[in-house]
Amino acid sequence: MNAPEVVVTEYLLGLEAAHPEVIEFNQESRIIQRRSLPSQPKVGLISGGGSGCEPMHSGYVGFGGLDAACPGEIFTSPVPAQIMAATQRANMGRGVLYVIKNFGGEIMNFGLSAEIMKRKGIEISKVVVNDDCSFPADQLDRRRGLGATILVEKIAGAAAERGDNLSQVTAIAKKVIANSRSFGIAFNSCTTPKLGRPIFEMPEDEFDIGTGIGGDRGHLRSKMVSADDIADILIKQPALELDFASNKRLIVLLSGLGSTPSIELYTLSGIIQKKLESNGTLAVRTLVGNLITSLDSFGVIATFLIADEELLELYDSPINTPSLRWGR
Repeated sequence: MNAPEVVVTEYLLGLEAAHPEVIEFNQESRIIQRRSLPSQPKVGLISGGGSGCEPMHSGYVGFGGLDAACPGEIFTSPVPAQIMAATQRANMGRGVLYVIKNFGGEIMNFGLSAEIMKRKGIEISKVVVNDDCSFPADQLDRRRGLGATILVEKIAGAAAERGDNLSQVTAIAKKVIANSRSFGIAFNSCTTPKLGRPIFEMPEDEFDIGTGIGGDRGHLRSKMVSADDIADILIKQPALELDFASNKRLIVLLSGLGSTPSIELYTLSGIIQKKLESNGTLAVRTLVGNLITSLDSFGVIATFLIADEELLELYDSPINTPSLRWGR
């Protein structure tokens, strides 16, 4: 990087330069927005969060995904001015859905923006993603928004493209959230641009269980184990809460945290699929890569979504964003 103070701006400029046919960077409002709006009015979708978790959210702006995204500073919520600018850009006369991860700053700033936009005559709906089941069920308020956020943006975005109204798109988004669970582990911390070194140190033979996407520590630490054992850790709590052993069909998202190589991600993905199948559960779709990250952290987040025919159809529908592209 050139300097910590400009790293987010230079990232956004680079993203626009790499995908000029899909997105544009509105520097004045500091948002990423769709290059061209659809020919017919539709429900708009926006999301946002602290930078450092790329490609979320800016990488999921485009046809079949978000209409605008609000990138904050590193691990810092976007400010209301960004959110309101994104709302106005995404508003095409049929209302706007806010996809909010369950972090205090995001809930506060999106909530404030929603109230102001409503007074300006824009219909706003909100969903809060809280798929992180590393926290117990009696601590729902602490469950962070993780990989299910991407699935909400993809599937609800598809519902908006097909012409669903705001209440229908919101219902689809809530359905994805209710049927998704995520669990993460990490082998190290991340290095923030301003700090220039890892947030905390971890012995090379240990890893954290129950990590998120802000460079935070897990709930507990374990000695290193095999890929088979890590797969069991990632599956255990989501399987309990979603009842995997009932001939369920799953969309499985396996994301590295920034420094996890593809050879290890795909190895782990294959192991997870075999373990699911041995319990009578079928992974009918898989999405693997560094999709929701924590700067340069080395680890994984596994997200499982129980999918019915409607959710599968919407997931399979075309999308054209910098980080997800298929069907067109």
